[in-house]
Amino acid sequence: MQRIKLDGQVPDEFAGDRVDQVLAKLFPEYSRSRLVRWLRSGQVTLDNQICKAKFRVSGGELIKVDAELEVESEVKAEPIELDLIYEDDQLLVINKPAGLVVHPAAGNPDGTLQNALLHLDASLATVPRAGIVHRLDKLTSGLLVVARTLTAHSALVQQLQARTVHREYMALVNSILPAGGTIEAPIGRHPRDRLRMAVVNGGKEAITHYRVEQRYAAHTLLRVRLETGRTHQIRVHMSHLHTPIVGDPLYGGRLKLPAGCSDGLRQVIRSFHRQALHAARLELIHPGKGEPIAWEAPVPDDMQQLIDAMQEDFDTTE
Repeated sequence: MQRIKLDGQVPDEFAGDRVDQVLAKLFPEYSRSRLVRWLRSGQVTLDNQICKAKFRVSGGELIKVDAELEVESEVKAEPIELDLIYEDDQLLVINKPAGLVVHPAAGNPDGTLQNALLHLDASLATVPRAGIVHRLDKLTSGLLVVARTLTAHSALVQQLQARTVHREYMALVNSILPAGGTIEAPIGRHPRDRLRMAVVNGGKEAITHYRVEQRYAAHTLLRVRLETGRTHQIRVHMSHLHTPIVGDPLYGGRLKLPAGCSDGLRQVIRSFHRQALHAARLELIHPGKGEPIAWEAPVPDDMQQLIDAMQEDFDTTE
């Protein structure tokens, strides 16, 4: 078991703060819940004395942590093949295929990205959720970043909160949009269907920017940029705009086929059983180098076949 040893002097301006608050400020690379566990188990001292989390400091004390870096997850490692786009000692970037669930949950206890990551790198067991700091829906493909260390994990979480992680998606929608725009509409749990999210009063702030990449006979290919990261955000916002994503099983409504479309396009649309949504670009500040770094992933074959069929149908109807 790996041990963590940290020490520091409590700044005078922290006088009156609780020990747990001081720890979070001095060692932000570790989660507050982990620090509190170390406090409660006697692995933190203040001037060489074990103290309680609610003890208030005077300033100037020496605070020390000598703790075991315990495994955070009981999720089992599984040999699942991953498309690894980038790797260094701080980060992994994965191109997730459609159909792969990110985290184990009810109905998906194994066979997830988290299981695969623990097989790829056993040390990820000491990082919350095996280093996964953001997620993609099961039927959405594309880029995900994974933190390999607690320091990188803390840095990426802070970047997500500060909105300095830039995520762009390709999305095919069921209408012809004349131009791009921005959707600012709060998202929360659907009032009647607990499996769905919806635009609701009192929901969390949600901002989605989109621009037109290509128009077809009855569809539009969009490049979408997230400013916030709410559950199902793009899918909910596009449905709210009355232009749901092609193939979306939850927000797309009944299957719509363009009037007069070719048999080829009709067949491709009928056989496409997921939302046509792909996380195509990811940009962030590297937690070790402090410099911007970006990755791109082309749309997968199934979505490209759908795009090609729409383009071919459009070309023949002009």
